[in-house]
Amino acid sequence: MMPVTDQMHRTVVVPEAPQRIISLVPSQTELLHDLGLGERVVGITRFCVHPEAWFKTKPRVGGTKKVDFDKVRALKPDLIIGNKEENERADIEALEREFPVWMSDIRKLEEALKMIQHVGELTGTTERARVLNAGITEAFDTLQPLRPERSAAYLIWREPLMVAGGDTFIGDMMRRSGLVNIFMDRTDRYAVVDPGELAEADPDVILLSSEPYPFSEKHLAEFNMSCPGTPVRLVDGELFSWYGSRLWKTPRYLQGLIAELSAGHPA
Repeated sequence: MMPVTDQMHRTVVVPEAPQRIISLVPSQTELLHDLGLGERVVGITRFCVHPEAWFKTKPRVGGTKKVDFDKVRALKPDLIIGNKEENERADIEALEREFPVWMSDIRKLEEALKMIQHVGELTGTTERARVLNAGITEAFDTLQPLRPERSAAYLIWREPLMVAGGDTFIGDMMRRSGLVNIFMDRTDRYAVVDPGELAEADPDVILLSSEPYPFSEKHLAEFNMSCPGTPVRLVDGELFSWYGSRLWKTPRYLQGLIAELSAGHPA
C-alpha cells in the first residue's frame, strides 16, 4: 500500500497495483480503457457509455449522483476513482470509509492532463499516460482560435435554462476556441437564466449542448424566436466537457466549429 495525494489534496492509501477498480465518472472510465486496464476495471456507472463494449458488459454501480453501495461492496474494489463535480460528496464520504477513493478536480486542460498522469501512476500505466498526454498537448497546441473573438452562451439544460459559467472545464474549452463566455462572471458554475436574460446578454452565438440535456434540431427554432438574429449551434457535449482520453479528439472538433462560425460571421 502507498499514500498518494489526489486532486482534492486528500491523502489516500492505495494498493501499489490495484486490480479491482471502479470508476464513477464516464470520461475517466474511457481513460481507464484507453490505458489498457481491461479486466482490472470491475465496475462503472450507467452513464459510462464509452467504450460501448464496457457499457454492455461491465457491472454498473448506479449513477454518478446516486451510487448503489451494495453493488460496490459486492465487487470488492481496491480502488475507486471519482470526481469532485460529478459525484455527490455524501456518497464519496461514505465510500471512503470502506475503500480507497481517489478524486479528481478538473476545471482546466492542465488539470485534466495532471489527472491522466496521476491515474497512469496509480495504475502502473505511466508510459501510456505520458504518450496520451503528449498527443493531447500537441493537438491543442495546433488549435487556431476564432479571430476576432465571439461572445457565446453555452446551454446545458432546458427547464430551467442553465448555462456553463466561466469556472468550468467547458469554459476553458470555450476560451481556447476564441469564444468569450458571456456568463463567465456568474457566481454559480452552472447558472440558471431566464430567456429574457439570455436575450439581454445578446451573445454572438448560442451553443446548445448534447449533454447533460439532449438538445437537438427541434430546439433550434425555440432559441431563434427568443433571440432573433443570433446564430444557434448544436455542439457535442462530450467533446466540450469530457476531460479524459477523449480530449485527443477535442481540438479537431473545436477547429471544425471555429471554421463554421468564421464562415457564418466573417471578420
